[in-house]
Amino acid sequence: MQSRLDSLSSSLRAFWTRETALRRALPVLIPAICLGAWYAFGEIGLLICVFFLPLPLLIAASVFSGTKRRFRAEIDGLTGLLTPAGFEHRMQEKLVTLDEDGQTTACFALKIDNFARLRENHGDQAAEEVLRYVADRLKSALRNGDLVARAGDAAFTVALEPVSHIDVDSGVQMATRFQTALEEPIPLQMASIYVSCSVGFCLSSRLNRPSATAMIQAADMALHEAQLTGDSNIRAYSTDMGRKVISRRKTQSEAARTLQRDQIRAWFQPQVSTDTGLVTGFEALARWEHPERGILAPIQFLDVLHQTGQMGQLADLMLRQSLDAVRAWDDAGFKVPMVGVNFAGEELRSPTLVERIQWELDRTELDASRLGIEVLESVVAGTPDDMVVRNVEAISALGCSIDLDDFGTGHASISSIRRLPVKRIKIDRSFVTNIDRDPEQQRMIAAIVTMAERLGLETLAEGVENPSEHTMLAQLGCSHVQGFGIARPMPFHETLKWMTAHQEKIGPALKIGNKPS
Repeated sequence: MQSRLDSLSSSLRAFWTRETALRRALPVLIPAICLGAWYAFGEIGLLICVFFLPLPLLIAASVFSGTKRRFRAEIDGLTGLLTPAGFEHRMQEKLVTLDEDGQTTACFALKIDNFARLRENHGDQAAEEVLRYVADRLKSALRNGDLVARAGDAAFTVALEPVSHIDVDSGVQMATRFQTALEEPIPLQMASIYVSCSVGFCLSSRLNRPSATAMIQAADMALHEAQLTGDSNIRAYSTDMGRKVISRRKTQSEAARTLQRDQIRAWFQPQVSTDTGLVTGFEALARWEHPERGILAPIQFLDVLHQTGQMGQLADLMLRQSLDAVRAWDDAGFKVPMVGVNFAGEELRSPTLVERIQWELDRTELDASRLGIEVLESVVAGTPDDMVVRNVEAISALGCSIDLDDFGTGHASISSIRRLPVKRIKIDRSFVTNIDRDPEQQRMIAAIVTMAERLGLETLAEGVENPSEHTMLAQLGCSHVQGFGIARPMPFHETLKWMTAHQEKIGPALKIGNKPS
């Protein structure tokens, strides 16, 4: 089937060329034929040409024009693959034979991971060249009779030729085959680029009435589930995905408007010194105060805000509310040293980030040292993005503290960490759990603390659940702790009550943010 499609594509291009040539020739061809007829047959020949010759020529041009339109509708101009319309039409023709012959098929939805960033870093021309390479490699991974189409900017769909049996394992093997086909680097003019893809697929046997439209939609649902868990993942469609999609779409619809409705608020979790027990800061954490479903954690809405392009608005909201909280704590007599605000990788690449931070500091009349910027370790794993490095260096130059969040999970090298002006590393909770009972965990934390001390960095352990973990971390030399064992995240108005109670607990001589005499 694929060879037939390639043949059809070549034939259509030939027709297209002939149609263009015919249209260009008509203004010269018709007068020449009429002149020849007049010369050979006189006035009668001339009259016949004038009245009857244009008709067959125009009919021929019309036929070629219709062929050209069909070509544009069914063949993608960049990759030479089928368009979505052409793919769906041909796939539906294949599905007609399923009931007749008792066969099955599968539809795959593929998307190149991080393609928008690839286009941003290397330009449109390189991105188009990548798409052409991907199209060729997908075709080489298919059998005769399989269909492949370009379904979007970086998306492709594949339909397998119906066979007697296809199960989930077979589908996973085929999806892996597609991913393997893309593993080799793509040679461009300036450099070679590595790409990966996420894949979702649907078996015709999973649908009661498989149609091309239904199978494509089901494969897209599976692809979306695959992308939720990271790059290069594979998911097979299951019937409960439909229910999840309905629920997710409702959440998406609500989340798209929640920032305008002022339903997302900054909650605060305290951080304390293991040496003195003093409050050394708060981390600002986003919470969706849903009017019907209660308090929702970030995992339930961050992906939606990312997909709808609202992460920048969320970052501005959290920054504004966090600095307002610091000002309010000052007014209430609590000198909290700093508040930490998380910024996603895409926000750390924003060309306006530094100016926005400076504007908020000026608005609240706070010193920059009162603001900490938390950067996920995964953002700097490998070679940090140059724009991230420039922004983080500029933010540090303002006087803000830079924390490396979730340390130990992102495989960042020491050299990549040292490229950034990091002041403190936040040890991921996975290293803290059961540290009071697990000698291996204790040795791991001791090694991290020693490394941090040699690099001149402070340490903060996240996820501290109980006093024994707190005590062990203090003995191992960790500077600060944070977690449910200290306090759960709380809205601003509860922080005032908590700090009052905490101050009474550690002793009246210790004022928040001040070291004991």
